[in-house]
Amino acid sequence: MSDRPLLDAGDYSPRYGASQSGNSNDTPILPYSDEQSRAFTEKRLLRKLDLRVAFLVLIYIMNYMDRSNAAAARLRGFEEDLDMTGNQFNTLISVLYVGYVLMQAPSNTFLDRMKRPSLYLSSCMAIWGALTLFTGTVQTYHAALILRFLLGFVEAAFFPGAVFLLSQWYKRNELGLRTALLTCGSSVSNAFSALIASGILASLDGTLGFTAWRWLFLVEGTLTIIVAVCAIWIVPDFPSSPSVWLSPDEQILAKRRMEEDATAGNEDQSKHVEGFSGLSEAIMDWRVWWLGVALSFMIASLSFGNFFPTLSATMGYNATISLLLCAPPWILGTATSFFVARHSDVTGDRFWHITGPLLLGVVGFVIAISTMNTAVRYLSLFFMTQSSVAYVIFLTWVLNTFSQSRSKRAAAIALINSMATFGNIGAAYFWPSSWGPSYVNSYLICILTSTVSIAMCWAFRKYLSRCNRAAEAEEHALGLPRGFRYLL
Repeated sequence: MSDRPLLDAGDYSPRYGASQSGNSNDTPILPYSDEQSRAFTEKRLLRKLDLRVAFLVLIYIMNYMDRSNAAAARLRGFEEDLDMTGNQFNTLISVLYVGYVLMQAPSNTFLDRMKRPSLYLSSCMAIWGALTLFTGTVQTYHAALILRFLLGFVEAAFFPGAVFLLSQWYKRNELGLRTALLTCGSSVSNAFSALIASGILASLDGTLGFTAWRWLFLVEGTLTIIVAVCAIWIVPDFPSSPSVWLSPDEQILAKRRMEEDATAGNEDQSKHVEGFSGLSEAIMDWRVWWLGVALSFMIASLSFGNFFPTLSATMGYNATISLLLCAPPWILGTATSFFVARHSDVTGDRFWHITGPLLLGVVGFVIAISTMNTAVRYLSLFFMTQSSVAYVIFLTWVLNTFSQSRSKRAAAIALINSMATFGNIGAAYFWPSSWGPSYVNSYLICILTSTVSIAMCWAFRKYLSRCNRAAEAEEHALGLPRGFRYLL
């Protein structure tokens, strides 16, 4: 390998530059003459990034754990101690997502204009950890309801913000696997939060005068605050922000990679637009609304995850065993998501990698409807958790589709997630206790929402295919080189 530094003065070819004319910034051009140096630096950069993304996964585990612990607390007197009746528990689940709807788009728009997203996301995490901790001290249903609303309001900043942050560091053909790594946090949380909850609920009941479900919120809230403090120094900022964990060569290469990736779309994603132009562009783009509705139906079909301990309990075991049985299906779902996401990146296909997992989920719903046999119903849970893989690929598809403009991408991610949250708000009422233990009506609704989501994704794929054919025809007619193509 050459000893000459990557950043060298001289007139280099723009092979690694964004464009000959479109790049007006003062960022040095990486020399094309040393392919090995670039490859080595890029490998080192990605390794450092992946380690920090792994910490984002831990944050998302805590995020999901703090929003879903009410389902585990329900098995040990949460409803009874707060005198909940009728659909009040369902409302408690639903109200959290109202905060999500209100906050996601403003939060991502604000995040796009920040220099230190690490500080913003860490602060939000510390606040939601405190709200979780306070939930363990409430004495009335209405106090719990207010805290759950505020929890959703603050938690809403993290996931769309983290997905947007990934899109600022990774190229289009790298995003699928990294998005899978991030979103696997929900599956890992579903698996291991049940194990943690079973341990807390079984061992701490009555300690210091607190019932088991109160300890669940107290312990998990405290853990979240500890992780939030560490996140201040570990979560990455944008490539344009100075980073002590990157060498100068790695910092410049990180920015250059994104400029190169944006060049395929003939637009500089690193430029900032005035005011809230990115948000207004996203609002005016019908594709944002179409994908938001499609994801809303998908999220509704995945609503079984919020009630997974309840579904596990329908097999007749006690609370501890029911929680332990929740883990294996989610562990399998997590493992599958990595394989499917990697295969989706390699093949460049998104639609079929969304449809396949959703159809497996439908198989699980049909099995659960058809029998009350304990072993068979437990098998159905393994099929159901496969459908969560579709969510991972869908988010990557969104990032690929709106990859040309940074500000619009930030707003699009947030708006689509906000609309998808309506699926969670309504789906909280898909699982009333009166429909148990078979929950036939609930599963039928999930089958319907899965089918609608697949149909909308198919229509969107056809639209993108027409756009690609039109772009190809124009390039052929004008003798232009191959440009941007949507992933299908």
